[in-house]
Amino acid sequence: MQISTIIGLILGLGSLIFGMLLKGAPLINLVNNPAAYVIIFVGTAATIFMAFPMNEVKRLGKLFKVAFVQQKLMDKKDLVGMFMEWASITRREGLLALESKVEEIDHPFLRNGMRMIIDGNDQEFVQDVLMEDINATEERHRSGALLFSQAGMYAPTLGVLGAVVGLIAAMADLTDLEKLSHAIAGAFMATLLGIFSGYVLWHPIATKLKRLSKAEVEVKLMMVEGLLSIQSGVSTIAISQKLAVFLTPTENAKMNSEESSGGTVGEAVASE
Repeated sequence: MQISTIIGLILGLGSLIFGMLLKGAPLINLVNNPAAYVIIFVGTAATIFMAFPMNEVKRLGKLFKVAFVQQKLMDKKDLVGMFMEWASITRREGLLALESKVEEIDHPFLRNGMRMIIDGNDQEFVQDVLMEDINATEERHRSGALLFSQAGMYAPTLGVLGAVVGLIAAMADLTDLEKLSHAIAGAFMATLLGIFSGYVLWHPIATKLKRLSKAEVEVKLMMVEGLLSIQSGVSTIAISQKLAVFLTPTENAKMNSEESSGGTVGEAVASE
């Protein structure tokens, strides 16, 4: 699970409930106001259907899964070691020697790129194909995040609409002041739900999807750089230096520590 998403959701709900308790607001209003839930959540769903084509709306389930389930990405340090090993093999035996490694690659993007360079395709062609794949991925991710950012924009406004509907109902009978006060409190619950869902759920999920997309694209760009470097026949040291720019300072320090203790890099260099 995406532990940060779970923590954020728990903290958000906890802050709402604890804040209401501190202010003396009855928590029963959160559960005995079905009209507010209908206006906010069904209304938000309606705006999404109105704003986006059906083929994009169908992806909502998968997008929720991405936000709540840990993304499986190749470790960047492992990727550097893998490319260094492949570079060492290529310099000793040629590109065709990597053919036995293709079926061992689980990542479809990396496997496709490896096949293209082994097949002897022009480097510019390989780069164009892989970059087009990345651009298509970015666009798909961008449209997914936009679903939630739009929901975050509509939900607070629908909260105002829910409050207006509630006030209309409250003002229909002014003879019972106690009933009127409860009706007004219920009316503003729609505003609370609209603001909460917009700024604690939908906008943050959109931001998370953008960050996860950025992380995936960075790994793919790293793969492109590694594949083109292997095709160019660069040394293991050179490929390590080129791919190190994709690592954080902490990851770089850890990799250098492993190198100094006779890790992957040292073995690859010694085997050349």
